[in-house]
Amino acid sequence: CRPHARRVVLLRTGIVLEKDGGPLKEMLLPYKLGLGGKLGSGRQIWSWIHRDDIVRLVDHIIHDSNIEGPVNATAPEPVAQADFARALGAALHRPAIAPMPAFVARGMLGEFADEVLLNGQYVYPQKALDHDFVFQHPALDEALAATFNTQA
Repeated sequence: CRPHARRVVLLRTGIVLEKDGGPLKEMLLPYKLGLGGKLGSGRQIWSWIHRDDIVRLVDHIIHDSNIEGPVNATAPEPVAQADFARALGAALHRPAIAPMPAFVARGMLGEFADEVLLNGQYVYPQKALDHDFVFQHPALDEALAATFNTQA
């Protein structure tokens, strides 16, 4: 037993699906104008999580003292960016056919473009699942529909 030990948990988050903040909010205008589409090659993997699931996951971690160390706060179904673009367009009832070349994204967004949008990472929430966390929104189409209160 460690008498003075503290439990440390490090959350590694994906793109949080929240229409009023974060990266998703920044993506909405082009899509609403019908100018959404894949970024760069579209093959980069995006790991994401619905806002309600990340809140529930943090609560789960607080109450499960066996969870410690790094925890991936992402949904269990990461997707290629082109698939994310298609799903976002569908959720907004807009086309998602206007690609944005990588150099344009870099020109508009600087380092953020590479760090978040163009260099994908496959992140899987194994520790959350191992500790019996159940996602309410594990699939992207449904998660985006819930975000915008539309039908999946």
